Amino acid sequence: MPEIGLSVVVPVYNEAGNLPEYLGRLLPILRQHAPSYEVIFAADPSRDGTEDVIRRWREDDPAIKLIVFSRRFRQPTATLAGIEYASGNAVVVMDCDLQDPPELVPEMLARWREGFEVVYGQRRDRHGETRVKKLVARVGYRLINRFSEVDIPSDTGDFRLLDRRVVNELLRFPETHGFLRGMVALVGFRQTAVMFDRPPRHAGRGHYSRFLGSMRIGLNGLVAFSSALLNLSTAVGFVAAGMSFVVGVAYLIAKVAGVDFPVGNPTIVTLVLFIGGVQLICLGIMGQYIGRIYDEVKRRPRYIVDVAEGFVEPRAADSPASRQRPSVPVAESS
Repeated sequence: MPEIGLSVVVPVYNEAGNLPEYLGRLLPILRQHAPSYEVIFAADPSRDGTEDVIRRWREDDPAIKLIVFSRRFRQPTATLAGIEYASGNAVVVMDCDLQDPPELVPEMLARWREGFEVVYGQRRDRHGETRVKKLVARVGYRLINRFSEVDIPSDTGDFRLLDRRVVNELLRFPETHGFLRGMVALVGFRQTAVMFDRPPRHAGRGHYSRFLGSMRIGLNGLVAFSSALLNLSTAVGFVAAGMSFVVGVAYLIAKVAGVDFPVGNPTIVTLVLFIGGVQLICLGIMGQYIGRIYDEVKRRPRYIVDVAEGFVEPRAADSPASRQRPSVPVAESS
């Protein structure tokens, strides 16, 4: 097989309406700027015929490849699976809703050829997003960077170019809950940004990037790369205990002074409810970390592939991808 210069990894779920425009813009760019390439779609099983659209395009361009999972594993896992299957000397991760503009790929390649191992897209503006979501993103990045053990550039997503050296290091991470932005920051090497204005989705509604999904991804990053929440729960516990002690002393003084107050005073009830709420929050935080420990020690595979189309097996025995990849049915390229 000829050496592949560039791999493009695209997680997809119910994106049939975006694929023709996306591929119509991406493929001419790849043919002009990459001597050899592959486009790997990592697909959660879709209901709108996404896989069929990809297969029709595959008939004209065998460099388009398809991974279909046995069930929906969601975007972070689909992205990491696509990276594990990629063979290129450089790997670009992007969405197909055209919020990650394909026209930015040549600039990323140029920065990579200058010697940068990671080139990430950084958003100047986020068109088509609500103020609430922009606020959540801004606060989320600040919290993660305030408490995380690594610096994650703000206003970035998974849209980035990774050198093969970075990909090989990522494949050594066996984590169940993959947070690509944090993992790439943890790997290190020379990194730089390419600025762009993020356009609205080309068609349809977002399936991976809704409000709750963004909250889930942000919490994943904070828990996976920081113990700050555990420290916060400890601090809140001390504050709550201190407030309880102060209030208790105040009531004791009032009692000794002969101040009459009824048993079951609303203040006492409120204080008990407050302390109970603090305890539940702290237990929930501990549960997040314990749950992740439980997920890791089970050592279950992060994903299960139903079929992979366009890949030729076996890989080289010393390839990190071949060591990580499970055995799956494979359809050879035509």
